[in-house]
Amino acid sequence: MTPRDRSRRLSRRAVLGGALGLGSLGALGALGACAPPRFSDGTPLRFWHLFAGGDGINMNQMLDAYRAAHPEVDLEAVTLAWGERYYTKLSMSGAGGRAPDVSALHLARLPGYAPSGLIDPLRPDLLAEAGIREEDFPPELWRRSHHDGRLFAVPLDVHPYVLYYNVDVCERAGLLAPDGSLAPITGQDELRAAFAAAKEVTGHHGLVTETVGSDTVGPWRVFWTLYRQLDGHLLTPEGTGLAVDDDKVLRVLEYMRGLTDDGLAPREVDVNGAVSLFASGHAGFFIFGDWEVSTFLETGTPFSMTRIPQVFDNANAQADAHVFVLPHRSDRTDEDHRRIYEFVAFLLRQSITWARGGHVPVYRPVQEDPEYLDLRPQSNYRSVADDAQLDPEVWFAGSASVMWLELGAVISAVFSGRTSPEQGVLGIRRVMEDLLDRPNPID
Repeated sequence: MTPRDRSRRLSRRAVLGGALGLGSLGALGALGACAPPRFSDGTPLRFWHLFAGGDGINMNQMLDAYRAAHPEVDLEAVTLAWGERYYTKLSMSGAGGRAPDVSALHLARLPGYAPSGLIDPLRPDLLAEAGIREEDFPPELWRRSHHDGRLFAVPLDVHPYVLYYNVDVCERAGLLAPDGSLAPITGQDELRAAFAAAKEVTGHHGLVTETVGSDTVGPWRVFWTLYRQLDGHLLTPEGTGLAVDDDKVLRVLEYMRGLTDDGLAPREVDVNGAVSLFASGHAGFFIFGDWEVSTFLETGTPFSMTRIPQVFDNANAQADAHVFVLPHRSDRTDEDHRRIYEFVAFLLRQSITWARGGHVPVYRPVQEDPEYLDLRPQSNYRSVADDAQLDPEVWFAGSASVMWLELGAVISAVFSGRTSPEQGVLGIRRVMEDLLDRPNPID
């Protein structure tokens, strides 16, 4: 969570009547049993994570269940502030010999950590003992969990940008299928028509999404979703050269700008305002991360969720993934690895509770569990796990990264009408050229 995300908690408390505070991106759940206890020496297991607010409640449920199932393990869990501060502290711990046993990481951040020796590779042989196998994960996420042929991460979820819709508004606008779900929408014109129909019903907005704000990153996420639908790239495959396609960038920015220019979406709204407008029924659609599901369940908003429609050539959506990694330590034994992997396996096997917070579990046995399939609206967009569009594999990308913040500012200016799409193309190119020239501060 960036500073503007943290400030959002105040507005969300207002939305929920003071009943809810929600952290950044994820939730862990706790049900069921795990393998029989194997350790009895009371050695502590230290876990760092970045889940707070409503997410932290679910996390604590998961951790309490692990403690109940493994009383022989002294689990020490530390919650740290989301964002760059978390990653700075994680880097310093690995470099200074004070690292925890295991920590959470965003997968798109892996290229900044694995090459620098700040996290340690995992032991596939001991992972297999705990029941963690390659075939139980989406192939692309498993590939992204590697660096230089070695495995560095175990994925827990993907958390994509999705389309929320007000069921009552869409029903009155004639946008629902016979089963009550949103009727299929494909293409630029159909999506604009759906937003226009919703606006006729609400009398305010068809769509709401974050367009401005301090350290705003929402416009970047919308842009990356649509740009990847055109198979657009920012960098060459090896991540060392510029590959910005000016024509595709312009198409996306013009489409985004058209939504605000034509009054289908408010021109200037921050994340707090966007959440409030959708929660209060002033907008028929809301494009945002899947983690906001808890807010609208609490407010009683009549809503559902689905994948962002295929506007251009492919039905892609921006996403990142939470993963488990081993911050660098030189003293881990085989038994330490086993203890850590059994802890991770416990979280994976019980990630149905994590899914209740909105994220898509990527551990196949849970993703195929009837209990998860019956979880609505959270399972409606589960297919995104197989084609989630993560950031380019470079050190300056990933959640709360400098790339997000700098590109977010450029795209926000276009989305909100302060600069032209043509200026946005030049701005995106300048940001990427500058980032390529910067040295990796972790190195």
